[in-house]
Parts: sequence; C-alpha cells; structure tokens
Amino acid sequence: VVGSDAGTMLLRAAWRRAVLAVAAAVGPKPATPSRGLRLRVVDHASQSAVASEAESVLRPLYMDVQATTPLDPRVLDAMLPYLINFYGNAHSRTHAYGWESEAAMERARQQVASLIGADPREIIFTSGATESNNIAIKGVARFYRSRKKHLITTQTEHKCVLDSCRSLEAEGFRVTYLPVQKSGIIDLKELEATIQPDTSLVSVMTVNNEIGVKQPIAEIGRICSSRKVYFHTDAAQAVGKIPLDVNNMKIDLMSISGHKIYGPKGVGAIYIRRRPRVRVEALQSGGGQERGMRSGTVPTPLVVGLGAACEVAQQEMEYDHKRISKLAERLIEKITKSLPDVVMNGDPEHHYPGCINLSFAYVEGESLLMALKDVALSSGSACTSASLEPSYVLRAIGTDEDLAHSSIRFGIGRFTTEEEVDYTAEKCIQHVKRLREMSPLWEMVQDGIDLKSIKWTQH
Repeated sequence: VVGSDAGTMLLRAAWRRAVLAVAAAVGPKPATPSRGLRLRVVDHASQSAVASEAESVLRPLYMDVQATTPLDPRVLDAMLPYLINFYGNAHSRTHAYGWESEAAMERARQQVASLIGADPREIIFTSGATESNNIAIKGVARFYRSRKKHLITTQTEHKCVLDSCRSLEAEGFRVTYLPVQKSGIIDLKELEATIQPDTSLVSVMTVNNEIGVKQPIAEIGRICSSRKVYFHTDAAQAVGKIPLDVNNMKIDLMSISGHKIYGPKGVGAIYIRRRPRVRVEALQSGGGQERGMRSGTVPTPLVVGLGAACEVAQQEMEYDHKRISKLAERLIEKITKSLPDVVMNGDPEHHYPGCINLSFAYVEGESLLMALKDVALSSGSACTSASLEPSYVLRAIGTDEDLAHSSIRFGIGRFTTEEEVDYTAEKCIQHVKRLREMSPLWEMVQDGIDLKSIKWTQH
C-alpha cells in the first residue's frame, strides 16, 4: 500500500509538471497580482483544459503564522551562497572551505545573540525550539539531579515542555504544573510559594502559541534569581516580535525557533547563560560540536538563515509590531461589530497582537474552519490539532467546553495585508451567521432560553 501511495504521489507531481509545461506553451502568462486575495494562482492558461488544474492549485490566504512563517526573501538571499558555493563543513579546520563556513556560522551566532542581548558564546545552534526545550529542561534537571529533584512549569506550556517534564517524572523527578488565571497569566505569589529548596528550574513560556498571552517574564526572572533557581523560557513565539533582553529579564536559558521568525525550518537555538554559569547534560553524543552541548555538524545554510532572520527582525521589530497591532485591531473590530457572542480568549492587555484567539458561541470550530477553506487558519495548536479534544490551553484558562470547541486562531504576520484581513473578517462573519442560522442552540438562545438551565437527556 505504501508503495502504491508513493507511486500515486509521484504520478501527481509529474502530472502537475506536465500541466504547467503545457500552460507555458499555450501562450504568454497574464499578469497575476503578486499578492491577490486568493494567493499565488499557478498559470491560468485561457480557455483550456489546464484551467481546471490551475483552479485546483489556487492557494488559500495564509493566516496561521503561529504554526510557521514564510521565508523572508532577504533570508533566502543570505542562505543561497551556502547552499551552492560555500558548502564546506564548518568544523573542517584544515582548509578554506571549512574556514569560510565557520566564519558564516560565527556571524550568525553574533546576529542571534544581538537580538536577545546575549554573548555569542552563549548561543548553541539546535534543530529547533522543540530540541532547545528538551535540552534546557532535561539537561538542567539531569545535571543537578544529585541535589535538586524538583521543577516548576505551567499548564499552558507547549507540548514539548510538558512532555519533557512528564519523562522526567518517570525518572523520579517531581514537577509542579502551575495553573494560570482566567487571563492566561500565572500568579506570581503562587510561583514564589511553589519554589522549594530542591527546585532546580522554572520553565515558563514568553508568549503563548494559542492565545498570544505574554507572561511577566522580567518579574519571574527576578523571583528565580532571588531564590537561586534557574529560569528557562520558551520564547519561540516572542523572539524578534517583542523586545527581549536576557540580562535585564534575568533569563538563564531561552529557546528560539527559526521558522517562527521568517527563517528556515529545521533550525533553532538555545541561549545558555555563562555568568553565573548554567550547566546542562547533553542529550546527544557525538563529536562535541557546539561546546559539547549539541553534537552533530552544524548546517551552515540553515544557521546563516536563522542569523539573517534575527537581524531582519531586529531592524523591523518596531515597524512590524505597529503594523501588526493595527491589522489585529481592524480584524477584531470588524468581527465584533458584526457578530454578537464573540469571546476573545486570553488577557487583552498583556498580549501579543499577532495572535488572536476568538470563540464564536454556538458554532463548531471545525465546521467554521471547513467553511473558511480559502483562508488557512487553525483551531488549537498546530502540533496537537490532529485530535478533536478541545485545546488544553483553553481548558486551563477555564473556557467552557462548548466555547473551547468554537475557537479559531487568527495569525497576523509581517506579510499579511489589509485586504487579507478584510477578506478574512468578511468571510468569517458570513459563515458564522450562516452556521448559527442552522444551529438549534442559537435559535433557543434567541428565544430567551438559558442553555445552562436545560437538563439534556440521552436516548
């Protein structure tokens, strides 16, 4: 079966290439807008059989930048030479090919460090934020295991943080999963009360990937520093989007992802403080690259891309933030003006504007996503959206089960246009109205029936 599936995919790819070749042969391409509402139409050959094929290649608008971001063209420009001409192994010490790759790698390290106010020697390249989170949590816990057996995290962390903690529990560590308030923010007094003499690490994410809530990182850093506990933050959704300084915020370890900041996929970094020194036990054995903390050949083109993405983010952070805030306001205003019973999940004040999580009461989120098929959106986090369980993040902030099921996450990024925001809002309003008209619950609410008072029976 696997073979036949692979064969089908190859045939499909070959057929698509053939169709595009025919389209090119039929005549000159009409001028297509570079960013129309339906993005990136592939070769419309007029009045030919190709039209239906091109129709099927219409791309939806992209409004899911918390899952991944497109590669910034400036990042691609920086990467290309290291994919083609400068292909040396950065760890080859005996010839120019190695030296030039090493120089590029060290420049990228400098660019990443500069964005977060760190020393370049504190930056370790990894395959992404998942690996960085694993190194930070398991690495610190295992290194200090003889004296300290307790860790603290929150219930709304990314799955890879929660799963790393679960695996440490199986090794005999104790983990406290702090609840969050209705706003999605942790209670600092509760954090302080939870720290024990044998606590080695506190791990709290900077910006939540589902509801966009910003945690009070500087305050958490101060508490951890005063209690001599290491502080790790998963900043995948925050780096390059909001100002971060590891020294002012007293952060000891920080996870960074390339593809969340318009860089390439498959690369990330972890910041590990040198003074006072944080020790971690390496997860991976090998040639001892990256100060022994992450063995394996560093992929020069990818880290060059990560470095370039960090530099661009540093230059454009203020401009991007202003623009994204305006677009986010526009989207929320348009939707809430036209639709009643729309709830914004998470704290509206301490919030990154590019991540908007809305619940549309009396509408099933999955059916709304299907209706909005010409906009790429998500309900819940991309990593766990294969399950139909309501999001654990929304459950943690106390969202009712029915509202959690009706939530949609809108992501606004560097390349999102005003037209795309307007189109998304209009389509969303149109489909929510249509789906509510079909909903018996909506009808009952309009008739003044309190749904909470109904005793539902099973037949």
